[in-house]
Amino acid sequence: MKRPVIMTSLIVLLTGLFAGCSSGNTPTQTAPDNQQPSSPAPPAAEQTLRMNAAEPETLDSGMSNDVISGAFIRSLYDGLVRLDKDGKPVNSVASDIQVSEDKKVYTFTLRESKWSNGDPVTAQDFAFGWMRVLNPKTASGSAYKYYPIKNARDFYEGKAKVEDVGIKVVNDKTLQVTLENPTPYFLTLATFYYPVNQKVVEANPDWAKKPESIVTNGPFKLVNWQHKNKIELSKNEHYWDKDVVKFNEIEFSMIEDTNTELELFNSGELDWAGGPISGLPADAIGPLRDEGKLQTMQRATNYYLLFQTEKPPFTNSKIRKAFAYALNRSDIAENIGQAGQTPLMGFVPLSASLKPEGYFKDNDVETAKQLLAEGMKELGINKLPEITYLYNTSDLNKKIAEALQAQWKQALGVDVKLINKELKVMFDDQEQGKYMISRTGWTGDYNDSVNFLELMMEKYSSNNSTFWFSEKYVELVKKAYAEPDEAKRNQYLVEAESILMEEMPVTGVYSSVNSWVQNEKVKGITVDPLGYIDFKWGYKEQ
Repeated sequence: MKRPVIMTSLIVLLTGLFAGCSSGNTPTQTAPDNQQPSSPAPPAAEQTLRMNAAEPETLDSGMSNDVISGAFIRSLYDGLVRLDKDGKPVNSVASDIQVSEDKKVYTFTLRESKWSNGDPVTAQDFAFGWMRVLNPKTASGSAYKYYPIKNARDFYEGKAKVEDVGIKVVNDKTLQVTLENPTPYFLTLATFYYPVNQKVVEANPDWAKKPESIVTNGPFKLVNWQHKNKIELSKNEHYWDKDVVKFNEIEFSMIEDTNTELELFNSGELDWAGGPISGLPADAIGPLRDEGKLQTMQRATNYYLLFQTEKPPFTNSKIRKAFAYALNRSDIAENIGQAGQTPLMGFVPLSASLKPEGYFKDNDVETAKQLLAEGMKELGINKLPEITYLYNTSDLNKKIAEALQAQWKQALGVDVKLINKELKVMFDDQEQGKYMISRTGWTGDYNDSVNFLELMMEKYSSNNSTFWFSEKYVELVKKAYAEPDEAKRNQYLVEAESILMEEMPVTGVYSSVNSWVQNEKVKGITVDPLGYIDFKWGYKEQ
């Protein structure tokens, strides 16, 4: 789904994760009991959760494309389905889901539910919200998520009309969705398809920017937003499943320094520190792990580097590969990550990779030197220009940046200048091409190679800030979309990733994990295998 702040069996689909989809069974609403004992203690009288997070880019559910915003949006909104603690889609606003025999038509029946202003939630609110994301004028980075829907991509690209898109409002409580092809992970994707209140959105372009104007339908509502200071949510009394929501308030501070965050946790001022929406000090990971306090979970996330392919010398693929091959990923994972990160010699994280051994050797200094020399000769230069590396402020990112700087100096003799900026500023610079090398990451919307490879299909998009493009690459990913035979589909995806690694506009550093510490009285908060956090079922014991 999203770019993180710190941001299985190796097949394309995880059988367990998508069992409710691929088998044709419809999900049922369940209440996860993540970290709850079999006979949990009664909830405490005071149900306020205190956490830390970075400033979200947006609280507009149609515009979110990063993990931080996504965590808030999951708290504020509710889709037809929702992920449980195991990453399995369960019914939410949809009380019933019927799937056609050919697995291409989904009919959703909506339960009685309301917006935070008391308006009824209708099928039209879902259809309007989804079509709004697909409208090119909205400029949402999330349009790609809807491409499994019939004619959704063509509509976004101006090749189809509104009425051609496979989204049909049957009546106020029935929504029918027709897909291009059978898509086993469709219900997992649908957990990111949120409704918006059409009347509110059309009446105020800035509806999602202030507590007094934002209208949502999730377990919590926004009550305070002091930018770069704090965000406060409170329980939504209009939420359809309000009886299972135990937290009355969630208070988020916005402290950038992870050492300060951990100190506040240790003093009892925070109930949680670290992932998925913040970080822990890199130097604290090892001791916390040794003390048995560290919670970790593998996630479908890659930490990777971008090369601005229109800015010399990274216009040359050999120079890009030289900088990629010179990295010692094992050293970074073991000595900086320290929480179980796995070196990544490809682009797709290991949870979804079809070639987990990768496409090149780690720390291949000799090949890197050779490629650098050949690339400089092809460019006709004897000296590299000043090379810069852009990263967003965090303790972990800083240590990784310093390690990369040292590795490039040692392996290639290249001095790299480090530049750190706030997260949003970094993303803006990336999208405008104002960088040479930078870092980012992607957390999957579903655990499938295509969800990562499709990021690189468009030359100019918020998901591909490298400005690289390959028609052959796009053709292979599109073939994978439509291929029903799993072996052939896998072959197309491996071929696509091979092109990516041959031309190297991006290079993986490691497959990520979530790591955090939490108050032992905090129960029920779910962190699923995709790496998303959900507060709906959370509570504090006495």
